[in-house]
Amino acid sequence: MRRRPGDVIFEKEIALEARVSRTPVREALLRLADEKLIEIVPKSGTMVARIPAEILPEIIIARAALEAVTVRAAAESARGSDIAGLRAIIERQREALATGDIDGFHAADELMHRVIAEAGRLPGLWTMIVQIKVQLDRYRRLTLPQPHRMERALAEHEAIIDAIADRDVAAAMAAMNLHLDGLRVSLAPIRDLNPDYFSGDVGAVYDRWAGETT
Repeated sequence: MRRRPGDVIFEKEIALEARVSRTPVREALLRLADEKLIEIVPKSGTMVARIPAEILPEIIIARAALEAVTVRAAAESARGSDIAGLRAIIERQREALATGDIDGFHAADELMHRVIAEAGRLPGLWTMIVQIKVQLDRYRRLTLPQPHRMERALAEHEAIIDAIADRDVAAAMAAMNLHLDGLRVSLAPIRDLNPDYFSGDVGAVYDRWAGETT
């Protein structure tokens, strides 16, 4: 999200900056196009793609299902060292919050979810989650500057880790579900703040999404 959707990308410029030939840059851009992160329009140029709103519900459903498995496994089998590591990540997030370090907060967030999967001895599931959540990550970055969003996320993370430490499977799964559901309820305000960042009928997606959960 350091490049805004719609920003033009110049292959030659990137090659010069990276000090490589244009061939690997072109190959990288083709891969990014396959992942729908950029758009290559013949005779028009290459630009950062907008976030496809219509696929966000399915991504969140898939991620929530996989992370329900990882947090359950963590609550059942996490070791003391795993819990200590998770609490250290929480402290890192608290420090990032205190200094307004959004990038640091996001990095610690990613690490926490990965370590939960590792604590449950299911690192392969985290690999799957990473593969499916590329577009979701772009949307998530837009949620963090919301007033008190990082505070809420930190409190939700603490609840997840406390439940894992208590070996309370039901509480851990409920806390994780609540945490990920925050992405759903944030869609409308994020759409209003960043209308040019999304493609598709965001309003229709939100209405359908809200209807399915009421």
